Amino acid sequence: MDPCSFVRVLVGNLALKLPVASRPDRSGVHPSSTPCYCKITLHNLPYQTASLPLLPSEESNPIAVADSGFTSAFNLSSVDIERLSDGPIFAGKAKLKVAIYTGRRGTSCGINSGRFLGKVKIPLVLNAADRKAVVFHSGWVAVGKSNKGSSAQLHLTVRTEPDPRFVFEFGDEPVCSPRVFQIQGNMRQPVFTCKFSCRNPPPDRNVRCRSSPAEIGNGRNWLKAFGSEREKPGKERKGWSVTVHDLSGSPVAMASIVTPFVASPGTDRVSRSNPGAWLILGPGDGTWKPWGRLEAWRERGVGSDALGYRFELLPDATAMAPSAVGISLAESAISTSKGGRFIIDLISAPGSRACSPVGSPRGSGDFGYGLWPFSAYRGFVMSSTVAGEGQPVSPPVVEVGVKHVGCTEDAAAFVALAAAIDLSVDACRLFSSKLRKELQPQGSAGDGGFLSCG
Repeated sequence: MDPCSFVRVLVGNLALKLPVASRPDRSGVHPSSTPCYCKITLHNLPYQTASLPLLPSEESNPIAVADSGFTSAFNLSSVDIERLSDGPIFAGKAKLKVAIYTGRRGTSCGINSGRFLGKVKIPLVLNAADRKAVVFHSGWVAVGKSNKGSSAQLHLTVRTEPDPRFVFEFGDEPVCSPRVFQIQGNMRQPVFTCKFSCRNPPPDRNVRCRSSPAEIGNGRNWLKAFGSEREKPGKERKGWSVTVHDLSGSPVAMASIVTPFVASPGTDRVSRSNPGAWLILGPGDGTWKPWGRLEAWRERGVGSDALGYRFELLPDATAMAPSAVGISLAESAISTSKGGRFIIDLISAPGSRACSPVGSPRGSGDFGYGLWPFSAYRGFVMSSTVAGEGQPVSPPVVEVGVKHVGCTEDAAAFVALAAAIDLSVDACRLFSSKLRKELQPQGSAGDGGFLSCG
C-alpha cells in the first residue's frame, strides 16, 4: 500500500496588536477581550475563520503567542501543488491571505458585522513542500499596505509539512456492495469488498432482507449493548450493516446500525435530540470489537437542511460498559442537498496528546506506517466525500492519514466509517419522502420507512 502525496499548510500562533484600543474600558487599559477575528484563504479553497487575541501595542515579544498552537489547516493534493507551483499561469501565485476584522463574527442583513481592518499576504513556494517541512513566516507583519500608514500588526506562523495519505474509492455506492479500490497516481487497485445487508426484522415487519453475515458471531452482543431501548412501533430505519472484507474474503471491519433512525414525535425527521447511531467494529480475539460510534440526525437550517453528525472513538472494549463515554473526534454538518465532506481533522496546540485508547489488531499485513497503540489521533485523520440527496451517483472517496494506518484492519475501519456516513444521508431522509429506488421494499408504497435489501 503506497500513499499519495499531500501537503498540509498550517496557520497559527495568531495575535493582533492595535495602536489604540477599539473599546477601551473606563480605566484606559487595553481590553484583551476585544473581539477580533480573521478569515484565512489559500487559492480557491474555502476560507477558514479564526479568533485573534488582541495584545497591548507595547508588547513586542509575547511569550504566549510564540507557542499558542495552530488553528487553521489547508490540505493540498499533488495536483493542487502542481497547479499552484509549476503552471505558467499560477507560477509564483501561491499566496496565503489573512483578512483581519475587529468586532464580532457573524452577519446582519447579509453584511459582515465585523469591521475590516486590513489584509496580510504570505507567499508560498510549494515545489518541495511534499518532501520536507518549511516555515514560510513566523513573527510580526504589518497589516495592510505601508503607504496607508497602518500601525496594526499581526503575529502568525505559516508552515507546510508533508502529509501522505492512503486514498480509497468505492466502486459504487455502499448499498450496492461494491469493491473498494486504492488510488495511487494513475493506478487503481482493488483492496476491499463491501457487503451491504440488513438483519432479519421482527415477525411483524414485512421486509425482504439478506441473511445476516455469519462473521458477526459473538459480536452481536456488542450491537445489543450499544443499541437503544427506544425501538417503538412506527416508522424506523434499522438493521443496516456494511461488512468490509479483504481480498482473501476475511471480514476486517463492519458498520452496523445499533440505534434505529426514528422520526421524532410529531415530525418526519430524525432530530438531534434523538439521533440514530452506527457502531464501527473491527475483528479481535475471534469476535467483533467496537472501535467507534457515529451518530447522525437531520438539522433544519436557513433555506436548506443538513445532515448533522458526531463521531467518537470508543475506549478499549475489554474494559467498556455500554454507558461509557467515548472520545469525541468530530462533530459538524453536511448539506443534504449539495453533499460535502465528512472530516476528522484535529488541529491542536503543541504538546497536546490525544492518544488513541484502542489497540489496532494485526494479522492482514503490517505496512510499517502506524505506531499503534502509541500513535496519537492528531492532525489530519480522514475525510470522505458524501453525495447529497438527488445528486448523481457519486461513490465515496476516502483519504486516511498514513500515521493512522498500521495494518489492513485500520484502513478497513475508516472505509466502514465512510460507508456509514454515506448511508446516513438515506437513513436521515425525511419520512414524508420516498427512499431511493435501491432502498425501497418490493411492493411497498414507498413511505420511506423501511429498507429493502433484496
